[in-house]
Amino acid sequence: MSDGTEPIPPESTDTDYEVGQDNVQVMGLDIHNPVFAVSALTIVAFVFFSLVFREEAGEFFGWLRPALTSNFDWVFMIACNIFVLFCLFLIVTPLGSIRLGGAEAKPDYSYMGWFSMLFAAGMGIGLVFWGVAEPISHYGSSLGGIAAQDGLRTDWAPLGAAEGNPEQARDLAMAATIFHWGLHPWAIYAVVALALAFFSFNRGLPLTMRSVFYPIFGEATWGPLGHIIDVLAVFATIFGLATSLGLGATQALAGLNYLFDVPVTDGMKVLLIILITVFALVSVVAGLDKGVKRLSEANMILAALLLLLVLIVGPTMLILSGFFNSLIDYVEQLPSLSNWMGREDTNFMQGWTTFYWAWWISWSPFVGMFIARISRGRTVREFVVCVLLIPTVVGTLWMSVFGGAALDQVMSGTGQALSDAALELKMFTMFEAFPMTGLLSFIGIVLVVVFFVTSSDSGSLVIDTITAGGKTNAPTAQRVFWCILEGAIAIVLLLGGGLGALQAAAVATGFPFAIVLMLMCLSIFIGLTREKRGK
Repeated sequence: MSDGTEPIPPESTDTDYEVGQDNVQVMGLDIHNPVFAVSALTIVAFVFFSLVFREEAGEFFGWLRPALTSNFDWVFMIACNIFVLFCLFLIVTPLGSIRLGGAEAKPDYSYMGWFSMLFAAGMGIGLVFWGVAEPISHYGSSLGGIAAQDGLRTDWAPLGAAEGNPEQARDLAMAATIFHWGLHPWAIYAVVALALAFFSFNRGLPLTMRSVFYPIFGEATWGPLGHIIDVLAVFATIFGLATSLGLGATQALAGLNYLFDVPVTDGMKVLLIILITVFALVSVVAGLDKGVKRLSEANMILAALLLLLVLIVGPTMLILSGFFNSLIDYVEQLPSLSNWMGREDTNFMQGWTTFYWAWWISWSPFVGMFIARISRGRTVREFVVCVLLIPTVVGTLWMSVFGGAALDQVMSGTGQALSDAALELKMFTMFEAFPMTGLLSFIGIVLVVVFFVTSSDSGSLVIDTITAGGKTNAPTAQRVFWCILEGAIAIVLLLGGGLGALQAAAVATGFPFAIVLMLMCLSIFIGLTREKRGK
């Protein structure tokens, strides 16, 4: 990583920008002025007014999400398709041979440690929350029911049970689920991570979002335009994280209620977020290698254990065959699901796909910077293949195991309770049909909590880096500040509108950043082309 000793990027010979040159020392904090001040004050004001005007905030969030997804769904659909195609382009062209950090750079982490951290940061809580809930939701809707007869060109109208061909309904439900957790989200992460890693490790620029636009905007990158880009990155990151933290708290509390009769109240949700934020603070203080890396590896072990147990106690052969069938169905349905023109299933495209794409985009500064920090020494081709394709396959396996087991219960007629359960309870309701119900549920709760902690502390490290002007060794107090603020935002969003408010915040911050990411693709291409030419 750049340590600030190479302030002159190869694209220019006249810039004198250095990491932290415009930072201000305040009470022991190393603040990048004005990014830290604008970001912190705006977010603190948001927390305050959302708590004071809870009813008005709930109404606003209830209006915001559908307003954005109905008017700008085409922007998200086009942008995310571009990201996938761009990543595939990098894999097959000579640009893929460029090594992050230079020709002699060596990887900082083993494959196991690298995969653990990027996967835990990328999708942890979401996979646990939606692994059962989403396939069941699609199966019991027009996408699974009517669409089994008429293809994907139908409107979204919950039916209560799939009609027509149940097997085809199941296949479509799984394909739609994997679509939301496959190539498109990981392409978003890959674009941001590659941009940050390349311009930091290969061009000596600060590890911050503004740096990746130097080939396009030149010296203006270090002025007000750069400040705006970094502030947008902070907003996107912190609200995207808050969405995931809110989902995690909701599911963890539902599991605690299921196992130990812990009451599901707003007060308990707040208490749970506070407690887990405290655990995240401990990890933040420990740092990247001691805190985040160890927690990420613990995540992988717990996730693998839960996956293996469900595979063993569930319909094993059906799940295994379903994994390969789901991959095939996903590839077959990919063109239809990716298309945004002439769609009649607008409620599905806007209510599910557009929200997901906005959510992933809002997460991209956080996940992208985190992946960039741990990816020195990989070639561009190795990087894109590992970040894009391997997590897609692992995500498909997860969805096939959990979604396949859940759909088997529903299709066999024994899963009515599963169909009727609230989203956050569906996984625990599915476990009721298996041996070791208590053990499975307990592991699920612990997994959600550990993913929660990992996301919070990783996000704090990333936001701290952005607001410190790219410095990776800013004072610990700043990381603590952002960790506390993440928890506070999750709390006010839950109190101000629940799941709908969380989703609205993710969409609102993801929209402007979608435009930023499309420009980022152009900047990456310019930078890699110059590197290949030796300029």
